[in-house]
Amino acid sequence: MQLTLWTYEGPPHVGAMRIATAMNELHYVLHAPQGDTYADLLFTMIERLPKRPPVTYTTFQARDLGGDTANLFKNAAKESYERFKPQAMIVGASCTAELIQDDPAGLSKALNLPIPVIPLELPSYQKKENWGASETFYQIVRHLTVQATKTSAADHISQRQEKLTAGKKPSCNILGATALGFRHRDDVKEVTKMLTMLGVEINVVAPQSASPADITRIPQADFNVVLYPEIAQTTASWLSRMYGQPFTKVVPIGVNASIDFMREVAALAGISEEKVLKEIRSNSSWYARSVDSTYLTGKRVFIFGDATHVIAAARISRDEMGFQVVGMGTYSREFAKDVREAAKSYGLEALITDDYLEVEEKVAELSPELVLGTQMERHIAKRLGVPCAVISAPVHVQDFPARYAPQMGFEGANVIFDTWIHPLMMGLEEHLIMMFREDFEFNSNVPASHLGHVGGTQTTTNRAPESPAYFETEVPVIHQEQHDQQEKLTPLEQPTAQQISVDGPAAWSADALKELGKIPFFVRGKARRNTEKYASEQGMQQITLETLYDAKAYYSR
Repeated sequence: MQLTLWTYEGPPHVGAMRIATAMNELHYVLHAPQGDTYADLLFTMIERLPKRPPVTYTTFQARDLGGDTANLFKNAAKESYERFKPQAMIVGASCTAELIQDDPAGLSKALNLPIPVIPLELPSYQKKENWGASETFYQIVRHLTVQATKTSAADHISQRQEKLTAGKKPSCNILGATALGFRHRDDVKEVTKMLTMLGVEINVVAPQSASPADITRIPQADFNVVLYPEIAQTTASWLSRMYGQPFTKVVPIGVNASIDFMREVAALAGISEEKVLKEIRSNSSWYARSVDSTYLTGKRVFIFGDATHVIAAARISRDEMGFQVVGMGTYSREFAKDVREAAKSYGLEALITDDYLEVEEKVAELSPELVLGTQMERHIAKRLGVPCAVISAPVHVQDFPARYAPQMGFEGANVIFDTWIHPLMMGLEEHLIMMFREDFEFNSNVPASHLGHVGGTQTTTNRAPESPAYFETEVPVIHQEQHDQQEKLTPLEQPTAQQISVDGPAAWSADALKELGKIPFFVRGKARRNTEKYASEQGMQQITLETLYDAKAYYSR
């Protein structure tokens, strides 16, 4: 186990909470110490849900460890049933409670509650949040559809085919959307719209908004739509084996993937999709080809997040935006193989890690012009001065917008285009402002043009002094007086190249620093690092304008 300040995924019981919170009429009894109730804040503060998660904690304390903690759990489970009257209950232990081995499964079975009680075995020290959500959903579906397993898969297929022959519309289940998921709520709406356009009926959406009673109806659908493989692939594979329900493999993120998805659904449903596809228009496809976006072509992008969104983002970046994917990776170790195979198609080796420091080191090494990632990559990119857009969980409160903002489908492609292009557009505007900031018609002392002559009469004597640009404060500057003193040093006082490399980077002259400021901010960091490295290798104590140009020529070979 590695001690860290930040993690991409929580323990598996948090994944179970995501399933319970997404569903209706389901309650989760969690054997956990008092401190583990922090997880409530993930849903009420970050996702801004109007209610607490349907979770009862046993909240044992240190003094309880010498007594009967098992009895605490039994009382909590019994009281939860009497108070909430759920249709079903799931029970399990947090990572801390797992150590005392009270066996919530056996204890809850002994209570003989008149509802299904589903035990969860979630190894907290081997697995993480997404696996916990996947396993919880699988166990719920497996336990609640047990009656349907008495009929063979072949008989299920035959029964569904008879209904289709009799004129019934094809139907599907939409699987994978959970609480605390990245745009899951809006993705379900967008995919539902796409399926309705094709003439496919929605049987059950699960786990989001589904009740245990709804789960029992899952075997009635003709096929399953898997939105997020991290959550639903295990369940969909089991449903395929038990009930003969095929499931989709294409995740509809991006224009091309959305078209492929509709064709895959049409093939599973036995219908035609061509008429529907002819009527669809996507703004993002035209915007990406428009003249005012041609300067985006070839931008170097680094992508990191969960496997589903990383694979989709890489395809969009190359095939729809014209970006160059220079690095990609995931923290989803269960899907590392999928990401590695995708990375090979871009000539890359995937970064598989859950250590954000390794990700930061890779971003600094590659010096991309755009980072697509989680909220941690947003912080990393901000520190390195690189534009960033969030594409994957884990996310913060600002990534649960009040507006409709899906990632899937054709409207999702429009949202993605705006989200990714915005930081690059702002970068261009900032670069232009910095480049022309000293122009006689474009500086802080010139009144706004829309004020006309009125603006020209205003005085600027009370104006606060302009703050220096951020790049002007990043490196030390050698002024003329300091330069003259350095020239008077005797040879014995002159520092060696080794001393310079140890003591820090060479100091920048004023004219070199001014020229550095003209470089677009999204590549300025790389230019600065290359120049300082070149100066250090050459044993230079001062970086002049000539040094800056020499370094550029050296690294352009």
